[in-house]
Amino acid sequence: MPKAVRYHKQGGPEVLQVEDVQVGDPGPGQARVRHKAIGVNFVDTYQRSGLYPMQLPAVAGNEGAGVVEAVGSGVGNVKAGDRVTYTGVPGSYCEVRMVPADRLVKLPEGVSEEQAASMTLKGMTVQYLIHRTYAVKSGDTVLWHAAAGGVGLIAGQWLKAIGAIGIGTVGSEEKAALARSHGWQHVINYNQDNFVEKVKAITGGKGLPVVYDAVGKTTWEGSLDCLRPRGLMVSFGNASGPVAPVNLGILSSKGSLYVTRPTLATYIASRTDLEETAKSLFDVVKAGKVKIETTKKYKLADAAQAHRDLEGRKTTGSVVLLP
Repeated sequence: MPKAVRYHKQGGPEVLQVEDVQVGDPGPGQARVRHKAIGVNFVDTYQRSGLYPMQLPAVAGNEGAGVVEAVGSGVGNVKAGDRVTYTGVPGSYCEVRMVPADRLVKLPEGVSEEQAASMTLKGMTVQYLIHRTYAVKSGDTVLWHAAAGGVGLIAGQWLKAIGAIGIGTVGSEEKAALARSHGWQHVINYNQDNFVEKVKAITGGKGLPVVYDAVGKTTWEGSLDCLRPRGLMVSFGNASGPVAPVNLGILSSKGSLYVTRPTLATYIASRTDLEETAKSLFDVVKAGKVKIETTKKYKLADAAQAHRDLEGRKTTGSVVLLP
């Protein structure tokens, strides 16, 4: 019987349990996918912990890549034998599962399932953030927190390919070296330096048009202080905890700032947006402009340890589970 990592209550990594699950035949609009690799992301920890309430019991995870075993009636975009990837469909920490077929994207030649599980959520997140939330142009200078994380390493390379000047923050010298090797021109160790002062020095006091912040609570105010008048604050994660309630007056006092809290789900809600976002990602990867590396692999049964390491900031880059 196939295995899955489930939780019956929300809490710490210890609530994750490996259990047998039944997987039948796909119904209308569904595809049965056998995973080859499963992505591990911060959103998985938010759902497990209770930061994002979930209907319980739940299978953890939101991203996977593998091979279609069977499809139900009405499915035309994939067939048995296709290599596919997906994100945004909760329940990926398992060997086999059902997925709505319209959420599946075929993998092109030259992109492995392990690469796909390392980049589908993270890479499409970068795509929408730098092309649609704020359309970064050649010559723009941007700040990105957690530059050595899975999203950050992809962003550094993609921004460099655009011709932008990337400033990335990290928490150690080891992570700083990793970020530099992935396209970040300026890297700030926030445990050694004040990132606001460093950004002002780099920009000659002018500030930035945009800040991308997935850290949340601990970087919020400093991020606002890095922006130029009418700059955009993009808060897209909560690695250090959620941002506290905000008095909107602070945005006017700091220069008529804009703030957005986007999600990938909104940006790929339609089939057209999903396909275009995936194609944009696959194109830069196949062109060699963005290299995807899996930095750490865990067995599916070790999902709880993967969560401990991710939340403890012991990981860099992309982390996957292998069934």
